[in-house]
Amino acid sequence: MVPPDDSLPPWRPLLRAARQREGRSPQARWLQLATVAADGTPRLRTLVFRGWGGPAALDLLSDARSAKVAELQHRPAVELCWLLPRARCQFRLRGRLLGLPVDVEDAERRRHWQQLTPGGRALWGWPEPGAPLQADASFPAELPPETPMPPWFLLLRFALEQVELLELGGHPHRRRRWRADAAWQEQPLNP
Repeated sequence: MVPPDDSLPPWRPLLRAARQREGRSPQARWLQLATVAADGTPRLRTLVFRGWGGPAALDLLSDARSAKVAELQHRPAVELCWLLPRARCQFRLRGRLLGLPVDVEDAERRRHWQQLTPGGRALWGWPEPGAPLQADASFPAELPPETPMPPWFLLLRFALEQVELLELGGHPHRRRRWRADAAWQEQPLNP
């Protein structure tokens, strides 16, 4: 679900252009997700961007059995970092996990499941993330399209509240911020 460009926050076209500069590199889809564990310590992991759930809402996928899910239930606020090296910029996206109505969530999960390649789908056929490795564990390389969506296939939709862009190309670097509560007006910042 991608709205027409005129309804997008002003940072979205900048992010799209930066991602296009990355070309076909898989890194153009990798985001780092920062959460806080129940003991108050930080956690960081890399996830794959799966699309937009609205003008300022992005979709990631996860295994519901993973630790990040409990962390997000405890503290739904997150920060994502999207480093785009060829574009020489970094987007810092701050927001929170959205709770979706059950029917919407089910439909969106099915849509994402159907869009995955057999290799991408395979991750949800693996044993529980972070559990002790068993000698007889099966790690399929692919799951065919007719494979039913497992219950632990989880959509994480984040409503973005603030976006910062740090551009590393010139001297001095350029940094700016947009906030949803300020109608996405651009605010220049010191780098």
